Amino acid sequence: MAVKLRSGYRGTAAGSDPFTDLLFNILLGFILLFFIAILFLSPTKDSGKININAEYVISVTWADNSPDDIDTWVEDPNGNIVWFRNRSSGLVHLDRDDRGMLNDTITVEGKQIDNPLNQEIAAIRGIVAGEYIVNVHYYDSETRQPVPVTVKVSRINPVYTVAYYGETKLNTKGEEKTAVRFTLGADGSISNINQLPKQLVPR
Repeated sequence: MAVKLRSGYRGTAAGSDPFTDLLFNILLGFILLFFIAILFLSPTKDSGKININAEYVISVTWADNSPDDIDTWVEDPNGNIVWFRNRSSGLVHLDRDDRGMLNDTITVEGKQIDNPLNQEIAAIRGIVAGEYIVNVHYYDSETRQPVPVTVKVSRINPVYTVAYYGETKLNTKGEEKTAVRFTLGADGSISNINQLPKQLVPR
């Protein structure tokens, strides 16, 4: 018995069109790219949030544009002392050393820009329980005038709070005063804030 072969066989499923399949796949690709673009364009919930790698920040400021040089000294509970010649010890680090108006000029696109801010910043990177002492030292004077110095101790984590804010007046070159002493608890809390004097600068 003879078998008659069917003519017109093209090797594709019935009703299938390769061109239609190609257009469908391209459309899917465009849809995928569209959703990826939306994800990248969407603002994040943490927009504007600044993460600082510290538990506490100690800021020491004095009058803008003042040529006088005030130094910050910090002693931790283990007796480690941080100052401009020993900027990191234990978990305390002097992030910014300010020398009055010295080195406060930068050049940007051929123009000189003066930074009037006088501020030193020390950071406590982790929690070491015990007493911390923050001293300010009138290192050098051009004005030969008393300098009011503002000291602020801020807790960064879990939320930003000011634990201490006060002013200490340095009257003459070479004078050192204890701006604040405080006790840091194991949970990061601050207590026993006082100004009991203690000398940190070697004589």
